[in-house]
Amino acid sequence: MKFNVTIAFTVALLFSMFAAGLMSAAWGFALGKEALKGVTQPDVRPTNNLIGAKEGKQQGESIQFLKEDKILEQVQAQVKNK
Repeated sequence: MKFNVTIAFTVALLFSMFAAGLMSAAWGFALGKEALKGVTQPDVRPTNNLIGAKEGKQQGESIQFLKEDKILEQVQAQVKNK
């Protein structure tokens, strides 16, 4: 059997591409881990600070939406007064 140079170069290129991918993945993982080293989870839930929680509403209760007509009337009244 004769040594085929084309196959040898193809295999060498595939191996080098695989090795470069592994090295770049390891480097990217290390950079990401270093970047997130000082980041921690918050101590409290941010949803506890919402307006509904202050008014004593329980989670899962429905929200009362305002009517668009009433909002427009209020805005027009404010614009006329100023």
